[in-house]
Amino acid sequence: MNYKTYESIISNKGRLSKISDNIVIEGALQININGTPYTVIMRTPGNDLDLIRGFLYTEDIYKRKEQPQFTIVNEEPNGFTIIDVTINKNFLGKGYLNKRTLLSVSSCGICGKQDLDSIKLVGNKIYANKNINNLNLEVKFKLLSSHQKLFQKTGGSHAAAIFGLENKVLAFAEDIGRHNAVDKVIGHLKNEEVDEKSTCLLVSGRVSYEIVSKAFIARIPIIAAVSACSSLSIDYAKEFGITLIGFTRDKKHTIYS
Repeated sequence: MNYKTYESIISNKGRLSKISDNIVIEGALQININGTPYTVIMRTPGNDLDLIRGFLYTEDIYKRKEQPQFTIVNEEPNGFTIIDVTINKNFLGKGYLNKRTLLSVSSCGICGKQDLDSIKLVGNKIYANKNINNLNLEVKFKLLSSHQKLFQKTGGSHAAAIFGLENKVLAFAEDIGRHNAVDKVIGHLKNEEVDEKSTCLLVSGRVSYEIVSKAFIARIPIIAAVSACSSLSIDYAKEFGITLIGFTRDKKHTIYS
């Protein structure tokens, strides 16, 4: 289960009453690579192998099509989990050298990076056909909302979905961390070997640098968000050739790039 029930007290116009409140779980996932600790990610338990695969892919640690070997070293009821990933050393990407020295908390996707060079990205600009009028964003966000079972229970989780053609949901995930949810959907496509082309990434919160960088690495040409976009996300989206859309709500949206 990815949430817990806590006894709490609610104050409503000065009146206090006891309630049982569903709270989304935040737990530590330690990722080992070839038996050596690499990083610790604070996340919501569930779809951990998708999260790891997406993390390895978007961090340029392992990007081959073949699935690596996952071994659960330790798994505790409080959500603390250790998973070892076995990867041939010849197939480790340059991202493996950017070993994280700090905890990657659920609100920050680049925490623990050692220097500015660690967040630089290179790659060919995305030149995809991006007809915004045919996106059907209202339909897509209704589909996203209908999948958000954890949010409906707790009100405390973020969601991400990758769409193919004609509003087809290729992958969906929820997590306490925005970037974790994105890693989970990208990792799901890799683990399940989904070959259908990704056309759009939807996120339930705001968009900052790390969301755009993950979409760029996964070659997703469009990002649409319910909330705001940061200055750096807009700058990078323009540089990468990504269509970036924010404040998608009430039949309106803002196009930033």
